[in-house]
Amino acid sequence: MRIGKKDWFFIIIIAAVFGTFYLISGEETTKRVPLDDNHKASYEIFKKTGSKIEADKGCPACHYEPGGVPFPAKHPVKPKDGPSRCLFCHKLRLAGV
Repeated sequence: MRIGKKDWFFIIIIAAVFGTFYLISGEETTKRVPLDDNHKASYEIFKKTGSKIEADKGCPACHYEPGGVPFPAKHPVKPKDGPSRCLFCHKLRLAGV
C-alpha cells in the first residue's frame, strides 16, 4: 500500500496538532498542597472518603479566616455561596495519599 499526498497531508496536520499541544503544555505552576502537620487532616479525609470536595471543607478554617494564611494578590476569590474548591487546582502530594 502506497502513501499518497492526501495521506501525508493528514499525517502532517495530526503531527502539528500534537506538537502544538506538547509545546503549550509547559510546566505545572500551581503549588501543591504541602505535606505537613497543618494539612495532615485534609490528607486523612481524602484517604478515608476519596473525595476532594470533602477534603476542601477544612481549608476555610485557616485560609479564609481573618489573620489566616493570606492568598497571593492574583489568587481567585472563593465563590460567595459555593463551596471552596481548593483541590480543583492545588494537587495533593502522592506520598501523602
